[in-house]
Amino acid sequence: FHSGEREEKCIIEDVPTDTLVIANYKVQRWDIHKQDYLESAPGLGMFVTVTTPSAEVLLSKLYGPQGTFSFTSNLSGEHIICLQSNSTRFVAFAGSKLRIHLDIRVGEHFLDESVVQAKDKVNEVNFRLEHLIEQIHHISKEQNYEREREEKFRKTSEETNSNILWWAIVQTLILVSIGIWQMKSLRDFFISKKLV
Repeated sequence: FHSGEREEKCIIEDVPTDTLVIANYKVQRWDIHKQDYLESAPGLGMFVTVTTPSAEVLLSKLYGPQGTFSFTSNLSGEHIICLQSNSTRFVAFAGSKLRIHLDIRVGEHFLDESVVQAKDKVNEVNFRLEHLIEQIHHISKEQNYEREREEKFRKTSEETNSNILWWAIVQTLILVSIGIWQMKSLRDFFISKKLV
């Protein structure tokens, strides 16, 4: 995505409880002379802030122009990941455009192929098996989290339906009572005017 030099950009990531989130990023600065983005942005860093669904700051740190940051969620829900450049230029002069490449991996642990190649076949199979078991645990956590969200949504829907039913009953009773009162008032009016 693109950003201004001092502009803060935020991304919302829905994460289950106790899940590792790893993010790689790279910042490129616009070069006016070349009319293209430079491969790197020397002297420019990124200030990363991660906020939990309960508005608690989980991570707040300054990084370089490219790097990796990670955190483990302690609550399930929408975590807000904000990135802002640490430009020292005044806001009025900080008009340079930035291109930020961001790769967020939630709950995944990728295999390090150099480690796998160094081990013999038995250790390789064992390592891959542990990796698969870890992925199964992550999928299980993700399913439990989705199940909890679905249950909360269903409960809210049932409460809303119940409230609508009672509101319809109350409206009907009010309309019937107003109708009876109007008929009684009209009858009394006609009797008092001796029209009946």
